Amino acid sequence: MNQAEHIIPTRARPFEKTGKKTPFWLKSLLGRELAPSRDEYRAVTDALWDGDQPMDDLVSWMFEENPKQRRAQVQKAFEGDLTDAPQAVLDFFETLSTPPAWIDFSLIEEGVDFIHSVGISAGYVLRDLALMGGYMLSGFNQSLVMTGALNKGTAQRIAETGKWWIDCTEHNGMRRFGPGYKSTLHVRMVHSLVRRGLDKHPDWDHSRWGRPLSQIDMVATYLGFSVVMILGLRKMGIPVLPRESRAVIHLWSYVCWIMGVEAKWLVQSEQEGMVLLNHTYATQSLPDDTSKELAKSLSEEPLERSYGRFQSLKRKLSYHQHLGMSQYFLGKDKMAKLGFEDLGLPWYPLVSNAPRALVYTAGHFLPGQRKRQQKLGRQAQMDMLASMFGEKEHAIINPDTDHPAHV
Repeated sequence: MNQAEHIIPTRARPFEKTGKKTPFWLKSLLGRELAPSRDEYRAVTDALWDGDQPMDDLVSWMFEENPKQRRAQVQKAFEGDLTDAPQAVLDFFETLSTPPAWIDFSLIEEGVDFIHSVGISAGYVLRDLALMGGYMLSGFNQSLVMTGALNKGTAQRIAETGKWWIDCTEHNGMRRFGPGYKSTLHVRMVHSLVRRGLDKHPDWDHSRWGRPLSQIDMVATYLGFSVVMILGLRKMGIPVLPRESRAVIHLWSYVCWIMGVEAKWLVQSEQEGMVLLNHTYATQSLPDDTSKELAKSLSEEPLERSYGRFQSLKRKLSYHQHLGMSQYFLGKDKMAKLGFEDLGLPWYPLVSNAPRALVYTAGHFLPGQRKRQQKLGRQAQMDMLASMFGEKEHAIINPDTDHPAHV
């Protein structure tokens, strides 16, 4: 596709429909209108045609000759062994050799500390707000549907994403060849393989969807892990201090630089992130049947978890807890658009948010309690991940033969 012609995929809203006026209080907070200027609109719609050039080049090299062997060479390098690495692999790592000048690993570690401290509240926000709410953006859903997200086991897919998130939020996890660094490179390669497969798929409509897993889709995703998480925690009554907000944004900006998001899209503040997130909405379509299918599949994921004793009861309880949290975050109208009606009052957040916020606040601000809070919070996150995997190995995605990323 010739991007110079500025062909806008039809999934995007017309510029004229993006100019909703920003409330005065929010404009004062952000220092500008939420709506994109014409140049900003053009930038995000142009980015619907952009992939991840360094990784896409490496994947193209893999397929030039003996893909299985070359993928093994790439995987060896991703694990930190660059001995005898082919030049194409070395060229890829050269793109990661000089991190952005703004990277501050001490601030990244502060972001990790904060994420540990909030425990499973982070899981509720990421799953029940960011992911469930993201399904309303049907332009984002197509690659999920075409990679088998509806019939390959939602529980496994969510668990694999959770494992990547856990790796990225380990202490020193994003240091070179730390667990998060390695997992992120692996996921980045899978994204590129999916992009390559769907680009050639006869059912992928480029004129409607642009490139599969485009830059702007990756931008919207990483803002879910940072900006949306912070906003969701605040809605649960959990105080997020300005320094903590900055640390979380900093962590995920670095993660997503490793993931292949171009530096021009990486934000340094919550306010910048809110504006950019709103701009990505201009590239998204309204909810459709894929929204409802993916939402239903996600809602039923807790019914597959492993809890040991009283498993059936705990599964049903978790199912209703997560649906209640989604309704609390998204509201009745949006939940109805996702196919959920007559859910009644969201009882779980109504009875749990205030006590959770009080316990968090006490643990976070009383002298000598913060390290204990972080330890307990991290253990709760690990326990939630374990319930998703059950007896399966805790691992990130390894595409099978039916997956577009299989080699």
